[in-house]
Amino acid sequence: MQMKDLAQTFEYLKQFLTEERLRKIEHFSQDSSDFVLPVMEDIYQFRNAAAIVRSVEACGFHKVVAMEEENVFNPNLTVTKGAETWVEVQKMPKNISSLKEIKNSGYKILAVSPEKNAVMLPDYQITGPIALVFGTELEGVSEEVLDFADETLAIPMYGFTKSFNVSVAAGICMYELKQKLLRSGIDYKLNEQKLLEMKIRWTVNSIRSGHQILEQYLKR
Repeated sequence: MQMKDLAQTFEYLKQFLTEERLRKIEHFSQDSSDFVLPVMEDIYQFRNAAAIVRSVEACGFHKVVAMEEENVFNPNLTVTKGAETWVEVQKMPKNISSLKEIKNSGYKILAVSPEKNAVMLPDYQITGPIALVFGTELEGVSEEVLDFADETLAIPMYGFTKSFNVSVAAGICMYELKQKLLRSGIDYKLNEQKLLEMKIRWTVNSIRSGHQILEQYLKR
């Protein structure tokens, strides 16, 4: 859809929103970003899926990639606290081809793991878009992903426990990387087209029968 069409579509859909919801969409969209893209490798606990979505949204990143193999990425809505309204979940097969597709779209692939001479999160210098790959609850990041990744990133540990729960690790990484971006001076925010596309998605998700209303509008 062209920019003009996106703008007209959003203008049309706005009439179905309350003033308060429109104000929130305009406010929170301004700092939204896909500069850091969390990629989940076959997460199976729905509470973890939900907690990840919630942390991602709270840090102003509004997209998650769920690479599925044996398990469906299905967040528990009582845990997300509404974050699923705002976060786009793109589902892809769990394989290297999916990571290649992400890499070809401009992301450096970082596996979150202490393996392969990992850089510690406090020391990591973010200079461009990164896709953070988180492994399964029991296995961690798979060997094939570790071999494919451009770098590995580790969270410092200060106790006997060797790792954080995957949803906790995701929350720590997203928050710390957001702070680094805020201090960096990098233009990490969505471009105008992505911003409009996101606001349309948020608006559709905010109104009853939103998808049908959009579909009928686009048929005109």
